Amino acid sequence: MSDDDDFMQDSEEEYDFEYEDDDEEQSGDVDIENKYYNAKQLKGDEPEAAVDEFLGIPALEEAKGDWGFKGLKQAIKLEFKLARYDKAVEHYKELLTYVKSAVTRNYSEKSINNMLDFIEKAAENPDAYRCMERFYALTLDTFQSTNNERLWLKTNIKLARLWLERKEYRQLTEKVRELHKTCQREDGTDDPSKGTYSLEVYSLEILMYADTRNNKRLKALYQRALKVKSAVPHPKIMGIIRECGGKMHMSEENWKGAQSDFFESFRNYDEAGSLQRIQVLKYLVLATMLSGSNINPFDSQETKPYQNDPRISTMTDLVNAYQREDIHDYEKILKNNQDLLQDPFIAENIDEVTRNVRTKAVVKLVAPYTRFTLAFISKQLKISLPEVQDIVGFLIVDKSLRGKINQQTGTVEIESSTDMDRVQAMEEWSAAIGSLWATVLNEGEGFKSDDGGSQYAQSGGGPMIQQSLNGLGAKHGRAPKGKGPGRLLGVGSKG
Repeated sequence: MSDDDDFMQDSEEEYDFEYEDDDEEQSGDVDIENKYYNAKQLKGDEPEAAVDEFLGIPALEEAKGDWGFKGLKQAIKLEFKLARYDKAVEHYKELLTYVKSAVTRNYSEKSINNMLDFIEKAAENPDAYRCMERFYALTLDTFQSTNNERLWLKTNIKLARLWLERKEYRQLTEKVRELHKTCQREDGTDDPSKGTYSLEVYSLEILMYADTRNNKRLKALYQRALKVKSAVPHPKIMGIIRECGGKMHMSEENWKGAQSDFFESFRNYDEAGSLQRIQVLKYLVLATMLSGSNINPFDSQETKPYQNDPRISTMTDLVNAYQREDIHDYEKILKNNQDLLQDPFIAENIDEVTRNVRTKAVVKLVAPYTRFTLAFISKQLKISLPEVQDIVGFLIVDKSLRGKINQQTGTVEIESSTDMDRVQAMEEWSAAIGSLWATVLNEGEGFKSDDGGSQYAQSGGGPMIQQSLNGLGAKHGRAPKGKGPGRLLGVGSKG
């Protein structure tokens, strides 16, 4: 026999536990506890039987207590998953009767909040959403009467989030107006003690205006939200606000502002552990390409770990091809990853990136030529003739190319930069001479005789004027011939 066996044998002989009458209540608690844990073991394989077990626990308590509260919570969750929505609402009403006296304020608040979170995540059909609304209504009635403002605010925010998901903007507008008022002082200013809730309300309203593309209201709310300094919000809330700010900047073609906001949004989502960080990182790459920045968005400490993430690899390849100005690689990546365009925001803005890539490619391709055809560019870059003509037209208007398009022959003639510089110099020279000549005639002193005749003709133009004209000619690389301004102007007029 081992030492352990000896010990156990001695223990059985020396200790004889006897239960006195005072322990009968404890024995009852043990029975309730055993029933609770037995019911939990049935949850996975026999959920219907587990519901019956959980619902039997409150009846075992002489007065409402913790075990009955726990049993009802478990039963309600299972009933909701089993789509027994009416029963779930009935037992939720019973559960709410426990919060006034049977359980502590903090415990009840935490439990109810977790219950509503569970239902929000589990709701997958219209009937479930209607049941959820009934849960919210019952909760608001209960906690408004108990003056639990904190849970009342949390529940209203959840209800507002539900209406946002269902795009019920009228009800959402009324609700956020009510919540803003609750988060303000009597004078209408934001209450610093409720800054966290205020930011959550701002985030919901900003999302609503982002969905409805009301950029004017979105911008005003975005700026107000950033001024709230008294709050310590959940990073996910700031992630939402910054993401919407980035989209707002993108619609205004403020690429730098969008780049900054998407980066801040990514950092907040990453801190919160939200999967939305991957999507926002794609937006950050998109904004970086549109801003024309040569800085790789994956060079920062925060984004570097995601550079080789398969979920972001397509955008990584795109930005690399963009920065190399490799149009063929860029087009190939985009063609082979059409799923990227399933995101409406990326699909809406990727065309601008593609246009930038093609424009740079056209400039690079035609640089050595003074004459080329639109068909030549179309063939080399594998883009349509109308788009080639559109890009070349834009470059001419933007003065990135100096030339003319012949619509009939489909050719483009590039003007020589040397000729253009010469023409521009002559124009400046002629303008300067004309200005000086007018000044001399209209404002000069000592050039008019008493009888109104000009002394200039007698003096041959005067040394000062002649010196000025010689200087103008020298400025443009050639000295004027002759000594009179009339002869100098004659040179310009004859070309």
